Amino acid sequence: MSFGDPNNPYSQQQGQQPGYGYPQAPPVQPYGGGFPTGPQEMPGGVKAARVMLYIIAGFQLIGTILFALSAVAIGKAKDDPALRDDVQFQDLADYSSGVLWLLTLLVLAWGVFAIVLAVKFGSGGNGIRIAAMVFGIITAILGIYPFILVGLVHTVLAILVTVFVGKSDGGAWFNRQRV
Repeated sequence: MSFGDPNNPYSQQQGQQPGYGYPQAPPVQPYGGGFPTGPQEMPGGVKAARVMLYIIAGFQLIGTILFALSAVAIGKAKDDPALRDDVQFQDLADYSSGVLWLLTLLVLAWGVFAIVLAVKFGSGGNGIRIAAMVFGIITAILGIYPFILVGLVHTVLAILVTVFVGKSDGGAWFNRQRV
């Protein structure tokens, strides 16, 4: 048996030196070296989700204004001389006004939370991604149940935020290495 015998399938192939049958693997980079992993620019879906969060925050601001105006209107109706003697109306107005002010604060807080999430999309990690997905799911559920007609836009936007952030390119963006 000789090196490079073309008729022997077990012999060394021609053009190769003995002992060098396979190419060497490239050197391994130590941690922190080499190319950065993950995208360097925010993917389009994540940018769209960020814009949708700002739109949701705008709708939350409109809802805050409407709830506050409703609470003020009920408070003024309490002072109506024709209804001043109606104890049942006065109790209901006190309760309704308090509930509307509480809802005003909750809607405002939810809008601020949407803005904070949108701002953190540029530098946030996987926790921001998970918080945005939970925000989207809760917003979609709340948009369906109590506010069916008004909440339809909220529901659609919240579902899209959840989908865009939950996609693989969204995961790559939020799990990237930061310098």
